[in-house]
Amino acid sequence: KVLVIHHKKLDKWLPLGGHIELDEDPEQAALRETLEESGLAVDLIGERPPTTGPGTRALIGPRFLDIHRISDTHEHIGMIYFARVKRGTTTLAAEEHHAIRWCTDAELDALDPPMSDAVKWYCRAALKEL
Repeated sequence: KVLVIHHKKLDKWLPLGGHIELDEDPEQAALRETLEESGLAVDLIGERPPTTGPGTRALIGPRFLDIHRISDTHEHIGMIYFARVKRGTTTLAAEEHHAIRWCTDAELDALDPPMSDAVKWYCRAALKEL
């Protein structure tokens, strides 16, 4: 199953996500946002290059990247990570989300409001890969 949230502000079903803070890298942001939005500690899926050394820290890269337009003057670069749960209990972040739930492939098509085709594609890619 894949974990999705019903975002209050956007009124859309989405995977967990958020913005990178100034003092963190994309990997740290993915782990923090997942914990904040779901109560779950996770391991990101992917290979960490063996290039860490003095002044260099290798990161697990996102599984996919996209750019989506918010407005004529605002775009987001989406870094789509896949992860497995390490520990924790799925918890609703009620200030940000109407609902949180684990979905099968078939359940993605039954969400209300409907999930976008692009987001469903990423969810289904995770279901196939993991």
